[in-house]
Amino acid sequence: MTSDRLQLAVPNKGRLVEPTLTLLRDAGLIFEDHARSLVSHCEDFPLDILFVRTEDVLEFVGDGVADLGITGTNLLAESGVNLPLLLELGYGRCRLDAAVPQDSAARSVADLAGMRLATSHPTATRAFFAERGVEVHVVPLSGAVEVATRMGLADGIVDLVSTGSTLVMNGLRSLETLLRSQAILVGAATPRAGQREAIEDLETMLQSVIAGRRRKYLMMNAPLACLPEIERLLPGLESPSVIPLAHEGMVAVHAVVGADEVWGLPGRLKSAGASGILVVPIEKLLA
Repeated sequence: MTSDRLQLAVPNKGRLVEPTLTLLRDAGLIFEDHARSLVSHCEDFPLDILFVRTEDVLEFVGDGVADLGITGTNLLAESGVNLPLLLELGYGRCRLDAAVPQDSAARSVADLAGMRLATSHPTATRAFFAERGVEVHVVPLSGAVEVATRMGLADGIVDLVSTGSTLVMNGLRSLETLLRSQAILVGAATPRAGQREAIEDLETMLQSVIAGRRRKYLMMNAPLACLPEIERLLPGLESPSVIPLAHEGMVAVHAVVGADEVWGLPGRLKSAGASGILVVPIEKLLA
């Protein structure tokens, strides 16, 4: 590959496509919709986005066709390819679970010894049970894993689970999680000469969006006398910014807090004396 532009391989179909495109655009990248072409050239950054089959992303990166790839933790584990994990992207979350029929006597993965397990993740399944010292017979399937026990193909399954509703619908119950997965950014084992800076720039752009999604910006007015109690309530990155207001004895308080810490916080701040409370999203954050 002779291009001076970075090559990023991303899935062209499936549940990772839309959140991946949203992340790239939220990072400030400008490119055409992938429906028009297999390659989109970014207008404001030396990056080409290659839209490939989900199962080919890691091969493109491993073979040096692409400098970077976006895939799932489960797919990286299943591939057995040793590529650097650069970023966890925070979407596409799921887990790889071992499950059995509701009436199965198995209560733990140790009870699966000697049983047949159907899965579309045979490599990860074999590695997990080998590490546990539990001998199982893996039945590789390419799809419809959840019906394998009803069809008599297996005694249990190992399959990706998001909410668990599909397991329940098929009369299955989870025993244990083998692997937790999410979308990740991987890089080539040896980056191309001259591309390290561009890769670091892209990582920084993406990381700033991911960090921003996990935080909220909180603003409020309050009497100066209430400041100690308000500071006690704020779980921010560091001490809040305190700005004197035109009215004597009043201050504006600004803070960055975790998105999962906001629930109920405005009410407690109001009780502590704050007013004009605003909670706004953060587009990008570099801590």
